[in-house]
Amino acid sequence: MQDIAMEAASFIDLGLMNVLYLLFVGFVGGLVSGFIGSGGAFVLTPAMMSIGVPGLVAVASNMCHKFPKALVGATKRAKYGQVDVKLGLTMGASAEAGVLVGAHIQESIKKAFGDAGSNLYVSAAFVVVLAIVGGFVLRDALRSMKNNKSEVEEEKVTGIARWIQSINIPGTMVYFRSLNAKVSVLFTIPLGFATGMLAATIAVGGFIGVPAIIYILGAPSLMASATELVIAFVMGLGGSFKYALSGLVDIRLSMIILAGSLFGIHLGAIGTTYVKGNMIKLVMGTIMVVVLFSRALMIPVYLTQLNVIAPLDEGLVKILKSTSFGIMILALLFGGVMVLGALFRGIREDRKVTYTTALPTN
Repeated sequence: MQDIAMEAASFIDLGLMNVLYLLFVGFVGGLVSGFIGSGGAFVLTPAMMSIGVPGLVAVASNMCHKFPKALVGATKRAKYGQVDVKLGLTMGASAEAGVLVGAHIQESIKKAFGDAGSNLYVSAAFVVVLAIVGGFVLRDALRSMKNNKSEVEEEKVTGIARWIQSINIPGTMVYFRSLNAKVSVLFTIPLGFATGMLAATIAVGGFIGVPAIIYILGAPSLMASATELVIAFVMGLGGSFKYALSGLVDIRLSMIILAGSLFGIHLGAIGTTYVKGNMIKLVMGTIMVVVLFSRALMIPVYLTQLNVIAPLDEGLVKILKSTSFGIMILALLFGGVMVLGALFRGIREDRKVTYTTALPTN
């Protein structure tokens, strides 16, 4: 543990451009977090790594900024009746256990292989999870839009969710408002644990948490994304404390990103009141796929640093790094435009309806 802390003590220099970039990253991450409830870390962690922050430091600092932001987002969306606090705390309890296991794995890799090994582990995890979850969510959203399904049809409970809700295990059944049904906590425990373990690995628990609550437990998209913010708060609080003990949290990064995200999360949360569930899925899935390519391009660079593959030409390494950074910027811009666009369209349509209603009738 001491070796890890000594290695992590040397954080990156923060010039003006890096500070402005991180403020922008935080703002977009806040928008995405408030809008889809995943914490926005699948944007924030790669964005920090793209300017040279070691993977484990990016994960640790991200978790540190996450819990106050998640608390703000959950409180904001609770005012709209979108948060199932009981489900969030129930899954959050088992998620905390997953955080401890995931953090131990991260620190072990850091100690054995250094920053390059940690960066490779984080990036490879991103690519795999983004490909699976992002692809599934995006396909589901596009299918719903293509078939022109109504909101009721889109939010139809899946077969596996109906099966889980039909199982009665005495002594373990709990009623959850978001599901409008009783579900055994024995089903929520593994889902929460997996969410926490992934959060400690890449600071993104929402990849598992949100889809699991929607497709496995049977909650509507809006309530699933809002409830995951409660889980993110619990995980972020415990995870940041665990990583801080090892000297892996760069509080400068956490505070800068938090400053930008607290503003963005308010706008993102408001935007959810004007959109349908399939739009939330579309934004989430698209950003995931774009970020996937950003991280995938850096894997050969980390493999070279670990001497797993033959050294790459220096010019090629620069191209890969520049392209990865450019795609990351594209993902940030796309996420910001998608969320703000949905927000402004919703406000405009709401005002139009209000104005039409207010007109005198003959």
